[in-house]
Amino acid sequence: MMALAHANHAWRLGDLLAGLVDLGAASLAVLEQHVCDLTLDSREVVPGALFLACQGTLIHGLACADEAKRRGAVAVLAEISDAWPAAQVSEVSARLGLPVIPVVHLRAHLGAIADRFHGSPSARLEVLAVSGSQGKTTVSHLLAQALDQERPCAIIGPAASGRLGQLQSTEQDMANALSLQANLSRLLGQGARAVTLALSPADFWASSRSALRLSHVVCTQVAPGTAVSAFGGVLADWPGLDWAVLNLDDPVQRAILERVPASVCVAGYSLDPKTPMPGRCDLFVRTRSVQSMASGLRLQVECLNGSEQDSALLEVGLIGRFNAANVLAVLAVMCSRGLPLERAVRALARVRGVPGRMECFGGEGAPLVVVDSARSSEAVEKALRNLRLHQCRRLITVVGCEQGRDAGERARLGEVVERLSDAVILTDDNPRDTSGDAIISGILAGMQAPDRVRVERQRGLAIRIAIALAGVGDAVLVAGKGSETIQDMGDLKVRFSDRAQVVEALREWREGHH
Repeated sequence: MMALAHANHAWRLGDLLAGLVDLGAASLAVLEQHVCDLTLDSREVVPGALFLACQGTLIHGLACADEAKRRGAVAVLAEISDAWPAAQVSEVSARLGLPVIPVVHLRAHLGAIADRFHGSPSARLEVLAVSGSQGKTTVSHLLAQALDQERPCAIIGPAASGRLGQLQSTEQDMANALSLQANLSRLLGQGARAVTLALSPADFWASSRSALRLSHVVCTQVAPGTAVSAFGGVLADWPGLDWAVLNLDDPVQRAILERVPASVCVAGYSLDPKTPMPGRCDLFVRTRSVQSMASGLRLQVECLNGSEQDSALLEVGLIGRFNAANVLAVLAVMCSRGLPLERAVRALARVRGVPGRMECFGGEGAPLVVVDSARSSEAVEKALRNLRLHQCRRLITVVGCEQGRDAGERARLGEVVERLSDAVILTDDNPRDTSGDAIISGILAGMQAPDRVRVERQRGLAIRIAIALAGVGDAVLVAGKGSETIQDMGDLKVRFSDRAQVVEALREWREGHH
């Protein structure tokens, strides 16, 4: 691997691209250009940057080449397409007086270019990808917390990234190889030694071309219709992959199991105590039993590793039986890394839920309060049904509905919360430009006894009222905003956090009960 030309990641263009793309007849002067940054977006070009102009869905990046030059780009790599053949690319170069190098299938090379530019960060980190249609964010957070107990770990996801305890909200395109490699480099510089990636299935396919070095691919749940052969092919082609961790309660993944190449070890996990260890698995984790406690889960787990079989009791402060599968996925990873079952269980016992996703507050002599991002009637019903499993005496729900839900969905939400709650307080979510009164009326329209429902449009006050009404053994679900920190009321946008409101309301509750 070539060394960086300067400590600030400035590369000679010729060194950066050598062996990765065909530089054609690029002159020595062009190859001597120094590159200090990479970007796909002309609006993000800084002086000294290399602008990578790819064919987009609507336009080609070359349409923005003038702006890239104005902002200080030293050169442009341009993807050849039907709309932009090589001859036309040369015309752009002559018109701008800027090196514009035509590249066939440029997008396929982005990962390798970014990997080299940043000094191959994934080769110096333990990188574990978590993918699936559900559960990937939770598993990536739980896994990062478990790993962090032995080595500094960070998270990269579509909504947040950073070291644990220092997560920053983002809107990251996980398929963008440039930003992914830059993030890995940044986290490595901040002291991370392991990183978990939360990837949608589509982003997982795309990331197979991102020059990422992965130790594990963890699958949570795969949507029906997934191309099993394609999934197995990606696992086979991923360089250096050590483990595939598969949910064997998922029929699609049982089919994928047979496609995993022999060079990749397999750790399977299952909630079914009757599931036998498949012959293709090198390690298998399953539950003997799952019990919902007042403020968590108790799992009797066992691990089969070759001829060895071990069992242990795991108690974890997570709400919802669906989290049992998430815990097993993490347990399978920890055991596959050589950790004895007892130590893996101790590490998992310390993890907390994902902020704003069935996140627990209180309990232990106070009401249990759960903050969740559920907004749709389907998601709220799932949250309430799971909360009911945890032996709560009464269940109080604080919920609203954001702008954009149709009248039928608002009414369905009303029907669900009335049917599954002992008491309901309706409040504002993110009404934006829609009348809050109209949203509340739509929810009430789905209820059999709307006169028994309390309406408090001020969300902070609604949360305080619900917690004040609750006693020890009761549970309060605060649904809708999760970890959001802004409430959008159209022209007025204010800082607001359900989580912070809950913490303060519980403090007041404890003061009033002592």
